[in-house]
Amino acid sequence: MEEIKKSLKVSIYTQKGGVGKSTMTTLLASVMHYRLGYNVLIIDCDFPQHSLINLRERDKKAVMVSDYHKRLAMKQFQTINKKAYPIIKCKAEDALDMAFDHKEHNSVQPDIIFFDLPGTANTQGVLSALKAMDFIFSPITADRLVVESTLAFSEAFLRLPVSGSGSQDQALYLFWNQVDGREKTSLYDAYQRVIQNLSIPVMNTRIMDSKRFRKETDDTSNYVFKSSLLPAEPQLLKATRLDEFIREFLKIIHL
Repeated sequence: MEEIKKSLKVSIYTQKGGVGKSTMTTLLASVMHYRLGYNVLIIDCDFPQHSLINLRERDKKAVMVSDYHKRLAMKQFQTINKKAYPIIKCKAEDALDMAFDHKEHNSVQPDIIFFDLPGTANTQGVLSALKAMDFIFSPITADRLVVESTLAFSEAFLRLPVSGSGSQDQALYLFWNQVDGREKTSLYDAYQRVIQNLSIPVMNTRIMDSKRFRKETDDTSNYVFKSSLLPAEPQLLKATRLDEFIREFLKIIHL
């Protein structure tokens, strides 16, 4: 039997809602799968909303309705001859088993598996799934409650022992999201000093806020940003600094 290759397990994780967990997962997955040539799998166990499964259904309907997005989807398929990345719905406690089963029964092996986990850490299966990740990336915003909550969780989580299925070389990174260009840089510098004192690494790239983060394919008529079927357009990635973020992200995870 052919050996199943190792897939990197990654989670964009935070306990705070509205900070961009599922949106960032979608943006990264779509650029990596459709534009950069990686094979991606998403495990959506963010019960009860299952945001990414529902997004995929809305994307499919939007592509059928919009001539603009339909043309892009057809051109994309003809160019890369690649199916949409799978999104599997399950409970957090089943996430690792579902990922393994998918790898075992599919000839196309994912280079990277994104796990979209519930924000409530005491939900059954969340902590064990997180401990099995190779990389965790936690978005933070310039909000005292968000920063304090994320740092408290990160400190406690990093002290937990590695489980049997856990990654010995696991890494956790914070990153600034939804950055308002009008905010004083001194505010970020102050937060940055607190984080550095805790020895938790922070990514260099700060993602700029944009109303496009809140718009899906069915809300747009002449551009693509947040979609599970199409990658965000290069000029929009550049405007939000997501292009820089993705380059740094790939360097960290060694892909």
